[in-house]
Amino acid sequence: MLADWRAAPIGEPLRATLGLLEKLALRPAEVGPEDVAPLREAGLTDDAIAQAIHVSAAFHVITRLADAFGFEIPPPEHVALDAADLIKNGYDR
Repeated sequence: MLADWRAAPIGEPLRATLGLLEKLALRPAEVGPEDVAPLREAGLTDDAIAQAIHVSAAFHVITRLADAFGFEIPPPEHVALDAADLIKNGYDR
């Protein structure tokens, strides 16, 4: 799916959502109600569409902040240790 979501064996609701999210990312000024119609036709509710847009927007903000401040991605070993710590201790310390 990462190589080509258009040809990937995924359901039409997800494919339609990815199409909208791609357009929002690359050409946001061109997005209009006609871009939401295929998602509704694929069975998605307006709430589900809004949630997808919110998640995408949050990731775009995080990415731009990370780029602006030069955040570094930790190595996989570090991520695995953090994951194990979260599983053991949770977020509440």
